[in-house]
Amino acid sequence: MRPRFMIMLVAAVLLTSAGVRAADDVTPPAAQAPPAAPKEQAKEPSKEPSPPPSVTVIGARDAHGILGRDVRSSANEDMGRIVDVIVDRDGKVRAAVIDFGGFLGVGSRKIVVDWNALRFAGVSSKSDSITLDLNKQQVSAAPEYKEDTPLIVLGAAGSLHPWDYEH
Repeated sequence: MRPRFMIMLVAAVLLTSAGVRAADDVTPPAAQAPPAAPKEQAKEPSKEPSPPPSVTVIGARDAHGILGRDVRSSANEDMGRIVDVIVDRDGKVRAAVIDFGGFLGVGSRKIVVDWNALRFAGVSSKSDSITLDLNKQQVSAAPEYKEDTPLIVLGAAGSLHPWDYEH
């Protein structure tokens, strides 16, 4: 009984390996490796190195990040934190999104204020706040910002007027 089992096992192994070899032989010509090219043709034309990028050095006292910064009114009222910056199609900064109101993120809403209404004087460290030329009452009246909807930007010049975004 054992010799018959061994013969069947060897036959199965041979048939399996023959099937694998046969499958390898049927590989389409496009998938086969192309013949080796002479060394002269294998070289690619030399590419010129890219020029180095421009570098600008800005002093640590001259520029600071603003995302997450506290915003206060000129009367030192807490106005929230800057959570985003709005730019137009030309890349010009137009407005800032402020997370306003609430307590620990609960009950807060995002509003958009004109970039020119923000004052950055005296912002020399991350703990310093940015000043907004609006008071808490004016900001409370601003509509909530919702992404992918027309923006209503609250400016420092005066009252909030509805904007006809259909045109």
